[in-house]
Amino acid sequence: MTVLYYTDADFLHHDTGPGHPERPERLRAIEQALSAPKFNILQRVAPPIPTDIEDKLALIHTHAMINRVLTGIPEHGLTHFDADTVASAGSKQAALRAVGALCDAVDKISSRKADKAFCAVRPPGHHAMPGYPMGFCLFNNIAIGAEYARTRYGLERIAIVDFDVHHGNGTQAAFYEQPQMLYASSHQWPYYPGSGHPTETGVGNIINVPLKSGTDGVTFRAKYQDIILPAVRQFNPQLIFISAGFDAHKDDPLASLRLVEDDFRWITQELMTIADACCNGHIISSLEGGYDLKALASSVAAHVGCLAGLEGDE
Repeated sequence: MTVLYYTDADFLHHDTGPGHPERPERLRAIEQALSAPKFNILQRVAPPIPTDIEDKLALIHTHAMINRVLTGIPEHGLTHFDADTVASAGSKQAALRAVGALCDAVDKISSRKADKAFCAVRPPGHHAMPGYPMGFCLFNNIAIGAEYARTRYGLERIAIVDFDVHHGNGTQAAFYEQPQMLYASSHQWPYYPGSGHPTETGVGNIINVPLKSGTDGVTFRAKYQDIILPAVRQFNPQLIFISAGFDAHKDDPLASLRLVEDDFRWITQELMTIADACCNGHIISSLEGGYDLKALASSVAAHVGCLAGLEGDE
């Protein structure tokens, strides 16, 4: 089994300014965790920037939005696209390389050169709407990757599972009327960004499972066993994407769910079981949130360790 690990120094150059929770130290913590000898099994990949990057961005985003972001990134200092979404001179390369990571993972997995991938990218993506950036996110990396898989390789059923503590409103908006895409999200609710109610069902392809503040792993697992996992199995996806946010951890400063590392390991294994049954084990995971550095590092290690067949190995 080949598991790809996408990372690049360009992601560290996306500067969000002093005190911003989505900071370069997040990737440094992940890199330190995944530098342990047991992770030598991973195949490290430097993500390319596609030569047709604007075409790939346009799979999800409007041309006006793409132009706004690319021309709005400053040569010096910081630009705020909104109160939370910041760009610096290094943000363009980082954002384009993040999209490149997802698309390259699709190419390699579709051509059977790999089985799974974890994309340790910045900025994150799942809040980026088709028409505007928001919520720390410039472009919707995972939505672009999924739509690229559909259009380039003709896949008819793609599942995206999002266990970030915040609802992926951008991903939901991108696929709200596309029955070829299943989007399933668990998230704290009511909470930012305000979407993700169970009544938001698209064309029957959107599944939202709101979790109350203080929800622990027992309830989290039960909700997945009762709602999300059966729906993903029934959908019989040809490829599974994971919006892997780790801010539902009990130590995360931005939210108040109570998950621990073993909960992320558990949901990863459950999705792997479905992938083994439906799509030759193929999974592409992309980093979203997670803002306590220690909790982020240990949670990513649990998630990636499971993807690489090291689950339960401390």
